[in-house]
Amino acid sequence: MPEVVLTGAAGRIEGRYSAGKSETAPIALILHPHPRAGGQMNHPVAVQLFHLFMKRGFSTLRFNFRGVGRSQGEFDSGIGELADAATALDWLQTTNPAASQCWVAGYSFGAWVGMQLLMRRPETDGFISVSPPTNMYDFSFLAPCPASGLILHGGADTVVPPIEVERVVSKLRTQKGIVIDHEVIEGATHFWAENLPDVEQRVGTYLDKRIEADPI
Repeated sequence: MPEVVLTGAAGRIEGRYSAGKSETAPIALILHPHPRAGGQMNHPVAVQLFHLFMKRGFSTLRFNFRGVGRSQGEFDSGIGELADAATALDWLQTTNPAASQCWVAGYSFGAWVGMQLLMRRPETDGFISVSPPTNMYDFSFLAPCPASGLILHGGADTVVPPIEVERVVSKLRTQKGIVIDHEVIEGATHFWAENLPDVEQRVGTYLDKRIEADPI
């Protein structure tokens, strides 16, 4: 997987990039879980998301937030990490100026950062949010949410109880012009250790449905 080095506000950003096969290939940005909990771009869920988009012809980028791996800087409680994500999306868009669609996908902390990025980039066409930490961070900024997407959660998640995610989903579903798919995988925990095939199946099915409705 080609390694890329981007220049962010805190210095070097380390990433992995897979280019689509056409000039109009859609783009997807993948955001990893919490740096203080061992989160990095090679986390199994982040890699799974990366491959799901890559296999469908997207130009796909995953990267390490500041202070992780060979990315410079230090953890910034989400503020700097959002800036890193914006830098990464800028690079993706500049590298793929004719991209037909733009997607953002994140897991846990990365899902929170991704949803904030979504609000700042109304051109985004879709999102995937896996185990969003709705009990740890305020998601009220999603008013209105600019794009339709999938929220995937584990029914046995004790870090972020499913009821906490359902509250956010219920609010989002009152908004007009978007469709929020919400799937709960029974028996899956916050970490998806035994349920990576469920991530592959559910996210893959959702992407295929969206691509069929709006071909890339």
